[in-house]
Amino acid sequence: MSHETLKNIALLIDADNTTPQGIDPVLTVMAELGQVNIRRAYGNFAKGNLAKWDRITNKFGIRPQQQFDVSKGKNATDMAMTIDAIDLLYQGKVDGFGLMTSDSDFTPLVTRLRQDGIIVYGFGSAKTPESFRSVCTRFIDIDKLIANQAEEIVPAEGPSSPAPKADVDQELVQLLSEAWKAARRDENGFARLSEVGNIAGNRSSFDVRNYGYKRLTDLIQGLDSFKVERRENGQPYVKRLR
Repeated sequence: MSHETLKNIALLIDADNTTPQGIDPVLTVMAELGQVNIRRAYGNFAKGNLAKWDRITNKFGIRPQQQFDVSKGKNATDMAMTIDAIDLLYQGKVDGFGLMTSDSDFTPLVTRLRQDGIIVYGFGSAKTPESFRSVCTRFIDIDKLIANQAEEIVPAEGPSSPAPKADVDQELVQLLSEAWKAARRDENGFARLSEVGNIAGNRSSFDVRNYGYKRLTDLIQGLDSFKVERRENGQPYVKRLR
């Protein structure tokens, strides 16, 4: 299912393993897929550590799903969230999911949803296990998402400065390089950036927002290994330099 056809989106929140501060920026990201009509947060809200969710659920129209601790060491929250996700899948009324959690126990759930062609965005901490991050269509670091939104709210002072170099590791550079090699290139070695992004997205769950950028174009321009030029009504093309 393509992103363009997505309409009805479900956001399921593991309140035990995420922060309420991330709701606003997460909803902003999810809007690129469609209307987030289903918003549910799961947890034992009788516990003091989840007290902040009281104000958040009312502000953002989130339906709290109370899950009392059945027994010590057993997580009823995970089970309830998984059951609801599968129910929504089989009802056929949801086009995409957002899962706010840093718990790798949801890896089989994401795998199952994606087998039916469902787009799944994961939102968790930087310590989220790779097993969960890799199965998501996109995985986004919530802390960086919150920080990026805060920077946008603070008005810039003085003249604008050049975009900073992207702080990325060699693994991401290699991913983008391989995507560029696999894309159709012209006689000068330039490939359409949108095609490069699609190929990279099919091979990895990375998202440019994890690196402080809104668009892939901005991230690529921050790398010395690539050159970007615009053609045909501003369409960006990219070339690997070294």
